[in-house]
Amino acid sequence: MRMLRRSALTLLLLLLALLPAGCQPPLSGTLPATPTAEQVAITVYFTDSNRYAEAIEPFEVAVSRMAPAGSNLPEAVLTEFFRGPTAEEAEQGLAAITSGATGFQALRIDEDGVAYVTLEGPCSSMGATYTIAQPLMKNLRQFPDIDYVKIYDAEGQTGQPEGLSDSIPFCLEP
Repeated sequence: MRMLRRSALTLLLLLLALLPAGCQPPLSGTLPATPTAEQVAITVYFTDSNRYAEAIEPFEVAVSRMAPAGSNLPEAVLTEFFRGPTAEEAEQGLAAITSGATGFQALRIDEDGVAYVTLEGPCSSMGATYTIAQPLMKNLRQFPDIDYVKIYDAEGQTGQPEGLSDSIPFCLEP
């Protein structure tokens, strides 16, 4: 009787030990793929300081970045512009000319094809005729629904706030 109990107890323990393994999906050697957000390529323009120094236009050079699919692509381009070139791109002479701006507060595009960009931080042309305005306009005009770019300083000022035209704030005037 003792042996029968021992055998029954052993069998019960064995079944209890194997039961959880039977409830698990079989191991296939690979982990299930985790969903990832789809990415799309965007084009970001930086200033080629070598071309600028030699007065060879265009000064802006396109590089590729990735952005989440479905994101606001003009906004994604500006975000990548303010992140600046990669170390490798910087070694090739590419630079983000920001004229002191540290980013952008807002981007709005109206139905007339006018993009309104408000900069963050102080801006200054420091007497230069080439400022952040040129690469910002190049970056935004690549989109078919943008014909004009109005750049505002951090205080919300620009030279020509009305009409179908480009505009820059006083701080970017030479």
